[in-house]
Amino acid sequence: MERLHRASGPRRTWIVAAVVAVVAILVAIAALAGLFNPSPVQKTSLLGSGATFPYPLITKWSSAYFNETGGRVQVNYQGIGSGAGIQAITAKTVDFAGSDAPLNPSERAAAPGLLHIPETIGAVTAAYNVASLSSGLNLTGHVLGEIFLGKITTWNHANISALNPGVSLPSSTITVVHRSDSSGTTFVWTSYLRLENPGWDPRLVGKSINWPVGIGASANAGVAGKILTTPDSIGYVELAYTVQNSMKVADVRNPVGNFISPTLASVAAAAASAPALPSPDGDWNNVTILNAAGATSYPIASFTYLLVYKQLNTVGTSMTQAKAQALVDFLWWGVHDPGGQQYSAGLVYPPLPATVVTLDEQAIRSITFNGQTLHS
Repeated sequence: MERLHRASGPRRTWIVAAVVAVVAILVAIAALAGLFNPSPVQKTSLLGSGATFPYPLITKWSSAYFNETGGRVQVNYQGIGSGAGIQAITAKTVDFAGSDAPLNPSERAAAPGLLHIPETIGAVTAAYNVASLSSGLNLTGHVLGEIFLGKITTWNHANISALNPGVSLPSSTITVVHRSDSSGTTFVWTSYLRLENPGWDPRLVGKSINWPVGIGASANAGVAGKILTTPDSIGYVELAYTVQNSMKVADVRNPVGNFISPTLASVAAAAASAPALPSPDGDWNNVTILNAAGATSYPIASFTYLLVYKQLNTVGTSMTQAKAQALVDFLWWGVHDPGGQQYSAGLVYPPLPATVVTLDEQAIRSITFNGQTLHS
């Protein structure tokens, strides 16, 4: 018995050591399995739609933010025009919308609780395709109005010649190109033409216009494409699209009397003279930076807005607290530098003035989900 008892000690030690070794191997295998088959990243998708005016910038934001969040947040933005974007956010089929036109009284009444968050500033250009002319043709708001009303029909019209002494203008017929969809760019353009043309028909101001002349195309990209493929044409296009497509654009006379080319600097100058802005949940219907003061200000500049509900739990069953938090975090990132604003200048959108960033911060801090603030 003694001999048996003495032999059992080493055997027991061997068994324990074997068990420990097996456990260690299993732990190592589990660790390696986790290393090569990591848990899937929890992803959140945010859906927005609306204005094509800021589409190049928001598209850039989407890819940059996806990378910065390690693939956790995917922002899907559809450029379908401001009017359609407003309809979508009113119906609560998207998480946010884009619009270059602030909500009018009836739109505000139909969608109570929407905030205006200016996310960038852009310009509407008079872009043209005339083979014999270079970029920088001098035009005024009055002449542009006459062209879009069909009263000036040839490029060598006396009113255009008077603005461009020494320039050989062709006698070809002008083809007008305009938006066919409900568009914030159209709203900005027609609001400017009304300022410059006394007696302008108020029915020709808004997002959807029954133009007396011209051919229509959908979205800024569509109008740009139509101009590029239509000789002797002219239309209105947001600045980023004309730069991307190397289009010819007019210098437009500002209130000081200077003919100003649409550039990053001239649009920033217009933004710098912005009037006092309302609260984010206030009435933005009359906010404008058209014909802004300043010798170097481009006269057809505008804010463009993200429209977001102040109480995100009212959006619908698809809006969870986690999704609401992701949306608020994205908005905060978008209006700051570093953040979304660092990409603005490269796409010909001026970074937001500090006063506008402060207002946007106020808006974002006011957003809640079931009464809980999402950003302090």
